[in-house]
Amino acid sequence: MTHVWIDGELLDADRARVSPFDHGLLTGDGVFETLRVYRKSPFAARRHLERLASSCRAMRLPCPQADVLRRAMADVVAANGLESARLRITVTGGTAPLGSDRAGVVPTVIVAAGPLTDWPPATAVVTVPWPRNERAALAGVKTISYGENVVALAYARERGAGEAIFANLSGNLCEGTGTNVFLAVGGRLVTPPLSSGCLAGVTRDLVLALLDVVEDDVPLSALASAGEAFLSSSTREVQPISSVDGVALAAVPGPWSALARSRFADLVGRDVDP
Repeated sequence: MTHVWIDGELLDADRARVSPFDHGLLTGDGVFETLRVYRKSPFAARRHLERLASSCRAMRLPCPQADVLRRAMADVVAANGLESARLRITVTGGTAPLGSDRAGVVPTVIVAAGPLTDWPPATAVVTVPWPRNERAALAGVKTISYGENVVALAYARERGAGEAIFANLSGNLCEGTGTNVFLAVGGRLVTPPLSSGCLAGVTRDLVLALLDVVEDDVPLSALASAGEAFLSSSTREVQPISSVDGVALAAVPGPWSALARSRFADLVGRDVDP
């Protein structure tokens, strides 16, 4: 029996309910975090909870207290007997009228867990024809409004790829549907800056701390001509890119990718909340 936590109560998933008037369901009014569970513990919980609070501020949503969410995560992991898993915290605008306006906001808060995706050692990516707007009101905020990502990832799957890559309005490399991107350019390891509109990924931040990385704008076309490249995310960790739009990269994994993967694995092994 799967258990989820909703608004302070641990429930069997088959009797868990959210109102049909929940503003998250109606308008995508909400934010979330996805964590990876290692050895029964959510990894980098402090960083994820800090980013959740930042996303709530950007959305003008009340944010649950960190200690409440830590207990909720622990309860869900224990109730489901999980050693490793994908764990998600979702905060929505709660019950509201049928429209964009909110009522007096009492957020809906959900903590749920599921199995990890069995990611391959490397993945093909495709670039998509729809740009991210780096000047949008919610650029860089981890909202539940994921329609663009759903369409982009379906576009990638139709072309045999495991991730879709966005440019921004300036034509520069931005991010994937659920990943940050790193690439080797001129002997440097480069990743787009937050000003590109990309999400401030938790794994991205950890890779920045573990390696000598330059945050710099590069054109989207630089990805296909890179000597090597990799994706980062909480569930993928570090995953080398094998090809871009059908063009194979020279090194898979390359030395930067191998070093990032090795150092990240060492970090996971020694510190569950870096």
